[in-house]
Amino acid sequence: MDFIAPFVLRRKNNAIKAIALLLALICLVGSLSQTAQAENTFVITDGDDVTVHTTYASDPATVLKEAGVNLSAEDTYTTESVDGVSEIKVQRLQTITVYYGDEVIETTSYGETLDALFVRLGILIDENMVVSLPLDTQTYSGMAVRADRVLETTESYTMELPYEIGYCDDPTLPVGVEKVLVEGKNGQMLCTANVSYLNGAENSRNVYQQTVTVEPVKQVVARGTGEQVGQTATQPLIGDGFIVLPTGEVLTYIRKDTFLATAYTHMDDGCDEFTANGAPVKWGVVAVDPKVIPYGTRMFIVSNDGAYIYGLSTAEDCGGAIKNKRLDLYMPTLEEAFQFGRRNCTVYFLGDADWKHS
Repeated sequence: MDFIAPFVLRRKNNAIKAIALLLALICLVGSLSQTAQAENTFVITDGDDVTVHTTYASDPATVLKEAGVNLSAEDTYTTESVDGVSEIKVQRLQTITVYYGDEVIETTSYGETLDALFVRLGILIDENMVVSLPLDTQTYSGMAVRADRVLETTESYTMELPYEIGYCDDPTLPVGVEKVLVEGKNGQMLCTANVSYLNGAENSRNVYQQTVTVEPVKQVVARGTGEQVGQTATQPLIGDGFIVLPTGEVLTYIRKDTFLATAYTHMDDGCDEFTANGAPVKWGVVAVDPKVIPYGTRMFIVSNDGAYIYGLSTAEDCGGAIKNKRLDLYMPTLEEAFQFGRRNCTVYFLGDADWKHS
């Protein structure tokens, strides 16, 4: 029996060594496993938030939960491995409002550019569209964006020019009585404008050219003052922009001014029966400073006190002393010239008179 004891002892020692070796292997494998799991590093991107999380887990859902990133039922994520680092990109459901002309579109997105969003919605963005945000803007929850169609065009059209109404006092009519001397007529004007349409409705209109094609005719109305009722008018009726002659003829004037007037005859020294233009002198010929009133200008001349009416006249002559705002009115006789003397007169310039102050 003595030879059996050493054999049993050796077997026991071998068993102990085997167990010890197995335990060591188990510990080594566990240690290696734990080391490998500890090397799992995740970069989690949630909008503007970036989190780096190290874990033994490998399931993205578990990793997100460990990192405290909570997802709603509509949220999702994508995964990607770059250079041994795992990336998890969280995609939150975004609510976006698009105002497309008169239409309001409520839509959702998980993050994209506005350009991609419009393509997805079937909205064509061309040179006639105006978008409130750049097309490369990334969408975000709560975003509101406008997309309007703008059309720029040039239009020509005719508009009516309403006639004006002018009044003059008529002493031959009873007080309170009005008489239309000239019927007013509307004119026409050709307009050219740059017009902008927003979603089919006019947004702005810029008129850059206007041409009167038909001049309006001013309506002339005489208002009775009752001073000479029943008598024939012997004096012109002067209103704002027009003169009614006793014959009923209506003259229009474009402006008026005061000039100092004298009178001359063809019998004065240095004068003859012809004007500076070579035309024969007659009543209505006026000597002017051509630098102030060009030859050919038609006028109606009345003394400022209303006592003398020279009437219709034309700038046809000149004189050495007639400078600046001076006039010399032709009279057939010396007696008439002396009677007129020197007077301040109101000169009404008729038609398209071209004159200037000196």
